[in-house]
Amino acid sequence: MEKHNTHAQDAHGSHGGSMKSYVIGFLFSIILTIIPLVVVMNDLLGKTATTVLILIMAILQFAVQLIFFMHIRDEEKPRFNLMALIFGLVILMTIVAGSVWIMTYNAVG
Repeated sequence: MEKHNTHAQDAHGSHGGSMKSYVIGFLFSIILTIIPLVVVMNDLLGKTATTVLILIMAILQFAVQLIFFMHIRDEEKPRFNLMALIFGLVILMTIVAGSVWIMTYNAVG
C-alpha cells in the first residue's frame, strides 16, 4: 500500500507544472492575445497583413497552450499524446485542404 502512495505522488508531481511555468505561460498567452487586439482596434495593418498576424498569433497561442499548460514536452516515452495530436492535425489539415480544393474547383460557372 505504501508503494502505491509513493507512485501516485511521483506521477502527480512529474505531470504537474511549477507556478513559474504557469505564470510564464499565462503572460505569453496575454501578450499573444493583446498584440492582434491592438492591431485590429487601431487599424495598424492592411486586411491581409492583419489576417496573417492573427493566424500567426493563433498558432503561437496553440504552442504556448501545449507547452506550458498541457505539458506536452514533459511526456515520458513513448509519446502517445504527441503522436495522437499530430495525427489529429494531419486529419484536420486534410479535411480543410480538401474542402477548400472542392469549393475552389467545383464552382458552377
